Amino acid sequence: MWKILRQIARAGIPSEPPPFAAEAGEDAEIMHIRREILDILGQALAIREVDAGSCNGCELEVNALTNPYYNLEGLGIKFVASPRHADMLLVTGPVTRNMETALRRTYEATPEPRLVVAVGDCACDGGIFGESYASCGGVTKVVPVDVMVPGCPPAPLEIMRGILMAVRRRR
Repeated sequence: MWKILRQIARAGIPSEPPPFAAEAGEDAEIMHIRREILDILGQALAIREVDAGSCNGCELEVNALTNPYYNLEGLGIKFVASPRHADMLLVTGPVTRNMETALRRTYEATPEPRLVVAVGDCACDGGIFGESYASCGGVTKVVPVDVMVPGCPPAPLEIMRGILMAVRRRR
């Protein structure tokens, strides 16, 4: 145990460096998006995230939205477990044949006026998986989509822009 403690003392706590100064404009943009989302909503937005068969790259970026840097929870935007409590569906990945019925049922269980945001190239048009015996392709082939956020995977800021765009259309 002493050996491990000495190693920790020597190495310190490794962490990633803070964002570069070149990304300082990004901070201002994030703050602007936050303010606009709060102005439009005036209340909480509940999002149900559906993984329709992705490689989990987009899920990592969606998960980053809840960290202290992007802080969606602080805006009143939260992820919920039930589509019955959701205002928006955030769908990632190409829709696999096994998830087609589940996605359709999730969409139908979401109360009106519901919004659907397709996140990532795979959700937009099938991406590298395309349409095959195992995949229906993009989300639009199964449920109507309001906003598409392209990228493989898209950055958290792009996902925030997509959520804002969907909320603007709702207004």
